Amino acid sequence: MKIRFASVNEQKICDAREFLEQSGIEIISFPVRIVEQQTEDLHQLVSDKLMDAFKMIGKPVFVEHSGLFINSLNGFPGGLTQTFWDRLHAVRFSELIGNLDDSSAVARSLIGYCDGRKRHFFEGEVTGRISREPAGAEGFEWDNVFIPDGYSCTFAELGGVHNELSMRKRALNAFINHLRRV
Repeated sequence: MKIRFASVNEQKICDAREFLEQSGIEIISFPVRIVEQQTEDLHQLVSDKLMDAFKMIGKPVFVEHSGLFINSLNGFPGGLTQTFWDRLHAVRFSELIGNLDDSSAVARSLIGYCDGRKRHFFEGEVTGRISREPAGAEGFEWDNVFIPDGYSCTFAELGGVHNELSMRKRALNAFINHLRRV
Protein backbone atom coordinates (compact mmCIF):
# COMPACT_ATOMS: atom_id res chain seq x y z
CA MET A 1 0.00 0.00 0.00
CA LYS A 2 1.18 3.52 -0.81
CA ILE A 3 0.02 6.64 0.99
CA ARG A 4 0.65 10.34 0.41
CA PHE A 5 2.07 12.54 3.16
CA ALA A 6 1.95 16.33 2.75
CA SER A 7 4.86 17.81 4.69
CA VAL A 8 8.03 19.80 4.17
CA ASN A 9 9.44 18.68 7.53
CA GLU A 10 12.14 16.11 6.83
CA GLN A 11 12.10 14.74 10.39
CA LYS A 12 8.35 14.10 10.25
CA ILE A 13 8.72 12.43 6.85
CA CYS A 14 11.58 10.27 8.12
CA ASP A 15 9.62 9.25 11.25
CA ALA A 16 6.48 8.45 9.27
CA ARG A 17 8.44 6.48 6.69
CA GLU A 18 10.23 4.48 9.40
CA PHE A 19 7.04 3.61 11.29
CA LEU A 20 4.77 2.95 8.31
CA GLU A 21 7.22 0.93 6.23
CA GLN A 22 7.47 -1.58 9.09
CA SER A 23 3.79 -2.25 8.36
CA GLY A 24 4.24 -2.51 4.60
CA ILE A 25 2.97 1.01 3.88
CA GLU A 26 5.09 3.12 1.54
CA ILE A 27 5.18 6.90 1.99
CA ILE A 28 4.90 9.12 -1.04
CA SER A 29 6.13 12.49 0.15
CA PHE A 30 4.46 15.65 -1.16
CA PRO A 31 6.61 18.55 0.04
CA VAL A 32 3.90 21.18 -0.24
CA ARG A 33 4.01 24.19 2.03
CA ILE A 34 0.63 24.72 3.63
CA VAL A 35 -0.10 27.98 5.39
CA GLU A 36 -1.29 26.87 8.81
CA GLN A 37 -4.13 28.59 10.57
CA GLN A 38 -2.78 30.15 13.76
CA THR A 39 -4.89 28.60 16.48
CA GLU A 40 -4.45 26.83 19.80
CA ASP A 41 -7.01 24.26 18.61
CA LEU A 42 -4.88 21.39 17.27
CA HIS A 43 -7.89 19.61 15.75
CA GLN A 44 -8.97 22.70 13.82
CA LEU A 45 -5.42 23.35 12.65
CA VAL A 46 -4.98 19.78 11.35
CA SER A 47 -8.45 19.73 9.79
CA ASP A 48 -7.77 22.93 7.83
CA LYS A 49 -4.28 21.77 6.87
CA LEU A 50 -5.71 18.45 5.67
CA MET A 51 -8.34 20.06 3.47
CA ASP A 52 -5.75 22.39 1.92
CA ALA A 53 -3.45 19.42 1.22
CA PHE A 54 -6.29 17.42 -0.33
CA LYS A 55 -7.25 20.37 -2.58
CA MET A 56 -3.61 20.70 -3.75
CA ILE A 57 -2.98 17.00 -4.31
CA GLY A 58 -6.46 15.80 -5.25
CA LYS A 59 -5.91 12.31 -3.88
CA PRO A 60 -6.03 10.64 -0.46
CA VAL A 61 -3.42 12.25 1.77
CA PHE A 62 -2.43 12.66 5.39
CA VAL A 63 -0.91 15.49 7.40
CA GLU A 64 0.47 15.68 10.93
CA HIS A 65 0.99 18.37 13.53
CA SER A 66 2.42 18.17 17.03
CA GLY A 67 2.17 20.49 19.98
CA LEU A 68 2.87 20.90 23.66
CA PHE A 69 -0.06 21.43 26.01
CA ILE A 70 1.21 22.97 29.25
CA ASN A 71 -1.15 22.10 32.10
CA SER A 72 -0.55 25.23 34.20
CA LEU A 73 -1.19 27.39 31.11
CA ASN A 74 -4.57 25.77 30.42
CA GLY A 75 -3.18 23.80 27.49
CA PHE A 76 -1.34 26.69 25.87
CA PRO A 77 0.46 26.81 23.46
CA GLY A 78 -1.19 23.71 21.89
CA GLY A 79 -1.51 24.29 18.14
CA LEU A 80 0.64 27.41 18.48
CA THR A 81 3.66 25.53 19.83
CA GLN A 82 5.76 26.15 16.72
CA THR A 83 5.15 29.90 16.83
CA PHE A 84 5.85 29.97 20.56
CA TRP A 85 9.00 27.87 20.13
CA ASP A 86 10.31 29.95 17.21
CA ARG A 87 10.05 33.06 19.34
CA LEU A 88 11.56 31.65 22.56
CA HIS A 89 13.86 28.76 21.57
CA ALA A 90 15.06 26.17 24.07
CA VAL A 91 16.73 28.23 26.80
CA ARG A 92 13.99 30.83 27.20
CA PHE A 93 11.25 28.19 26.84
CA SER A 94 12.77 26.17 29.70
CA GLU A 95 13.31 29.25 31.84
CA LEU A 96 9.67 30.27 31.50
CA ILE A 97 7.88 26.92 31.58
CA GLY A 98 10.31 24.62 33.39
CA ASN A 99 10.36 26.87 36.43
CA LEU A 100 6.60 27.08 36.89
CA ASP A 101 5.19 25.42 40.01
CA ASP A 102 3.54 22.95 37.64
CA SER A 103 5.69 22.31 34.56
CA SER A 104 3.69 19.25 33.52
CA ALA A 105 2.73 18.99 29.88
CA VAL A 106 1.27 16.71 27.26
CA ALA A 107 3.10 16.27 23.97
CA ARG A 108 0.41 15.52 21.41
CA SER A 109 0.49 14.58 17.71
CA LEU A 110 -2.59 14.60 15.54
CA ILE A 111 -2.75 12.99 12.13
CA GLY A 112 -5.47 13.94 9.71
CA TYR A 113 -6.24 11.62 6.79
CA CYS A 114 -8.61 12.35 3.94
CA ASP A 115 -9.52 9.24 1.96
CA GLY A 116 -11.39 11.27 -0.68
CA ARG A 117 -14.78 10.85 0.98
CA LYS A 118 -14.21 11.44 4.66
CA ARG A 119 -11.71 12.90 7.12
CA HIS A 120 -10.22 10.70 9.84
CA PHE A 121 -8.13 11.79 12.84
CA PHE A 122 -5.61 9.83 14.91
CA GLU A 123 -4.01 11.11 18.08
CA GLY A 124 -0.98 10.10 20.08
CA GLU A 125 0.21 11.66 23.29
CA VAL A 126 2.93 11.41 25.89
CA THR A 127 2.67 13.02 29.32
CA GLY A 128 5.68 14.58 30.95
CA ARG A 129 7.10 17.90 32.04
CA ILE A 130 9.27 20.71 30.78
CA SER A 131 12.86 20.70 32.04
CA ARG A 132 14.31 23.69 33.88
CA GLU A 133 17.01 23.89 31.23
CA PRO A 134 17.56 22.28 27.82
CA ALA A 135 19.46 18.99 27.83
CA GLY A 136 20.65 16.93 24.90
CA ALA A 137 21.25 17.83 21.30
CA GLU A 138 19.27 20.61 19.69
CA GLY A 139 17.59 18.34 17.22
CA PHE A 140 13.92 18.24 16.51
CA GLU A 141 12.01 21.16 17.97
CA TRP A 142 11.38 20.81 21.70
CA ASP A 143 12.91 17.35 22.21
CA ASN A 144 15.62 18.87 24.41
CA VAL A 145 13.14 20.37 26.92
CA PHE A 146 10.45 17.66 27.22
CA ILE A 147 10.95 14.95 29.86
CA PRO A 148 8.45 12.08 29.47
CA ASP A 149 6.87 10.64 32.62
CA GLY A 150 8.91 7.79 34.06
CA TYR A 151 12.21 9.21 32.80
CA SER A 152 14.73 11.65 34.24
CA CYS A 153 16.02 12.94 30.91
CA THR A 154 14.65 14.72 27.86
CA PHE A 155 13.52 13.14 24.62
CA ALA A 156 16.77 14.41 23.06
CA GLU A 157 18.83 12.50 25.63
CA LEU A 158 16.89 9.26 25.16
CA GLY A 159 18.29 8.47 21.72
CA GLY A 160 16.45 5.61 20.00
CA VAL A 161 14.16 5.11 23.01
CA HIS A 162 12.53 8.40 22.04
CA ASN A 163 11.09 6.83 18.88
CA GLU A 164 9.50 4.05 20.89
CA LEU A 165 7.83 6.57 23.23
CA SER A 166 6.95 9.10 20.55
CA MET A 167 3.51 10.68 20.41
CA ARG A 168 3.93 10.68 16.61
CA LYS A 169 4.50 6.92 16.65
CA ARG A 170 1.37 6.45 18.76
CA ALA A 171 -0.69 8.50 16.31
CA LEU A 172 0.83 6.61 13.37
CA ASN A 173 0.01 3.28 15.03
CA ALA A 174 -3.63 4.34 15.31
CA PHE A 175 -3.51 5.39 11.65
CA ILE A 176 -2.00 2.02 10.64
CA ASN A 177 -4.76 0.18 12.51
CA HIS A 178 -7.35 2.22 10.61
CA LEU A 179 -5.71 1.48 7.24
CA ARG A 180 -5.65 -2.25 8.01
CA ARG A 181 -9.40 -2.21 8.69
CA VAL A 182 -10.41 -0.51 5.44
